[in-house]
Amino acid sequence: MADDLRRNMALFPIGIVMKLTDLTARQIRYYEQHELIVPARTSGNQRLFSFNDVERLLEIKSLIEKGVNIAGIKQVMNPVSKESEEATVVSEQSEVKRRELSDTQLHRLLKQQLMEKRPGKASMIQGQLSRFYNKN
Repeated sequence: MADDLRRNMALFPIGIVMKLTDLTARQIRYYEQHELIVPARTSGNQRLFSFNDVERLLEIKSLIEKGVNIAGIKQVMNPVSKESEEATVVSEQSEVKRRELSDTQLHRLLKQQLMEKRPGKASMIQGQLSRFYNKN
């Protein structure tokens, strides 16, 4: 599976994203309203987030903690549109893959993405997410 497709695959419901980022549902919806993230929607209108969405939310959280306001964040991070390459997608292939993955496999996949070094891209804030993995 191509790296871009995997990073944009709609996998995580808002509850998991809230736990991963320590953000409230209201904060996440607010950032979506300001087009800083664009989660995919299921046919039942449930938000599903990708690795890219989680990464952007952690970057936003970091900037907020440094005292940057939404206008400043919009200057630093380009808004995302539904048509952009960074938008989360729900395709037939990604939907089938999401249904096949157990929570354990999702965690393993997320951990793999966290550890992966991507040239030219800032990595996810590893310390904030590492607490979700067992020390097996």
